[in-house]
Amino acid sequence: MRFLYLYLILLLSLSVSGQKTDLLGQLIKQHKTTLGDWAADPAKYDIQVIYTQIDRDANNHPSFTSYRWGVDSKRYFYPASTVKMPAAFLALEKLNDLRIRVLDKFTPMRVGAVTPPQTPVVTDTSSANDLPSLAHYAKKIFVVSDNDAFNRLYEWLGQSYFNEKLWEKGYRDTRILRRLANPAFDDETNRYTNPITLYRYDTVFYYQGEVYSDLTPPNLGLSAEQRGIAYLDNQDKRVDGAFDFSNKNYLSLQNLHDILKAVIFPEATPPAQRFHLTEDDYRYLYRCMSMWPRESRHPSYHQADNYVKFWMYGDSTQALIPGVRIFNKVGWSYGFLTDIAYIVDLEKGVEFFLSGTIHVNANQVYNDGIYEYDEIGLPFFSQLGKLIYDYELQRPRKVKPDLNKFRLKYD
Repeated sequence: MRFLYLYLILLLSLSVSGQKTDLLGQLIKQHKTTLGDWAADPAKYDIQVIYTQIDRDANNHPSFTSYRWGVDSKRYFYPASTVKMPAAFLALEKLNDLRIRVLDKFTPMRVGAVTPPQTPVVTDTSSANDLPSLAHYAKKIFVVSDNDAFNRLYEWLGQSYFNEKLWEKGYRDTRILRRLANPAFDDETNRYTNPITLYRYDTVFYYQGEVYSDLTPPNLGLSAEQRGIAYLDNQDKRVDGAFDFSNKNYLSLQNLHDILKAVIFPEATPPAQRFHLTEDDYRYLYRCMSMWPRESRHPSYHQADNYVKFWMYGDSTQALIPGVRIFNKVGWSYGFLTDIAYIVDLEKGVEFFLSGTIHVNANQVYNDGIYEYDEIGLPFFSQLGKLIYDYELQRPRKVKPDLNKFRLKYD
């Protein structure tokens, strides 16, 4: 009843002011006393949030209404592991575009090594058949945010292909230049990507040699790429002065939000912005994105259910809400926490998109491992996620959505 009353008050104020974009701000203001410090001073934490409501017509076709809080695509934040999401989508698209009928996402994959510090991969004991594949790497990316899995998909795609394909689709606030969590690679060696072989038994079906990217990094006109007062270098020595993010990966929150939306609702996305995926690809990705770690058999994981689910559950190991599934990708590094999510309650007929990022680095020193993730960052996601979910439970809908598409079987 409390949230229904709040909804009616907000609806009246919005109809009077005509300012749809202030809904998030009004919701947060209404609950400021029960939220963390982030609610009173969002600029201090570089908070950006996009909330998209979904309404269905009589034919179950979706329409979208988006609200933004603090969003600035030209203000830098470090996307960390969220860049793995488009890597997984593009990896399957590239395979499909080869149009080689004997290949699929489960075809064994062998990674070679040519230019140091590249490393080869021949086996993967975490898979059911002990062999790596594009599908298995995509699964590890979503279920536990595996860094090596991303790096192997980066090598499959190549730096130029990765960026240019996203730009072609209209996701232009994008700059993906580096592998993750592997400081042995510098700007130049990240341009080289390993040779890849797709094969079965003794038969090679596709070979891609080492690729060198001559990509010119785009000038995205970003602010705040120089941050802090000091950082620790690769030898853990303190260096006084700002930390430079200008050669780091970047994907704007809006682009990340739209990329996920394009995969969750391809039928409601302009064709040029879609990914070239099969129906089986979509089902596979939906399972991987929404799976709790304990539901995976290959690999078998023991992480808590909330390990890569920041919204609603980030700061808690509380019991999961029955019927709720979160299709998402998170990232955390350098004090930046980000979650890009489609949240659905299959029992109560609720669905919405929620994407956000926050920066927590009080001492302004980077690479020292001292960030306020537990104190501020994860509570932000938990508190705001629950607030929006509770609001959605009370929001009137003319048509109850048919969500059978997202009722999935897991490992």
